[in-house]
Amino acid sequence: MKLINSIGPNPKVVRMYMAERGISLETLDIDLVAGENRQPDYLSKNPSGTTPALQLDDGSFVAEITVICEYLDDKNGNSDLIGTTAEARAETRMWGRRIDLQIMENVANGFRYSEGLAMFKDRLRTIPHAADDLKILAQERLTWLDQQMAGKQFVCGDRFTLADIMLYCFLEFGVQVGQPLNAANKNISAWYERVAARPSAAA
Repeated sequence: MKLINSIGPNPKVVRMYMAERGISLETLDIDLVAGENRQPDYLSKNPSGTTPALQLDDGSFVAEITVICEYLDDKNGNSDLIGTTAEARAETRMWGRRIDLQIMENVANGFRYSEGLAMFKDRLRTIPHAADDLKILAQERLTWLDQQMAGKQFVCGDRFTLADIMLYCFLEFGVQVGQPLNAANKNISAWYERVAARPSAAA
């Protein structure tokens, strides 16, 4: 099994999950800046052109961060990161879905359509005039999430999960590309510091 890796928040989600689980895999780095993921060789393996991807022992490929992490959890024994019961897995997936659709997508596209426009404009459909609104949407949903985090250690209460990893990696990315944390979101800010202190955050 081999992890196809690159720069960016999506691959970091999988690396951070693996670090939490103590999973080690052979890694192949591809050059995202040079567009290696948009070349025919890579697209023949992962038609969406996204990173990361997981090459299985039979030569097939699995893509999408939540799918990769859930696959690795299934293969290595279910953990609290995904959930060891049907109820816990549903909770992780519910919050992960909310974070993905409402925050991660807006942070990422806000960057692609503005600061990252030079890199992405010839690779995918970009909507530069939407960038500012997407960044505002991400911040509005973070303020909503801040309210939901009151009294919680992590997104799913006392349980550190893949939802936390996803949120952390994209907020860290946002900080790096001009979408800083809102200091008024006290619960998110305290949560961010807790997650940043975990050894896996350096993955």
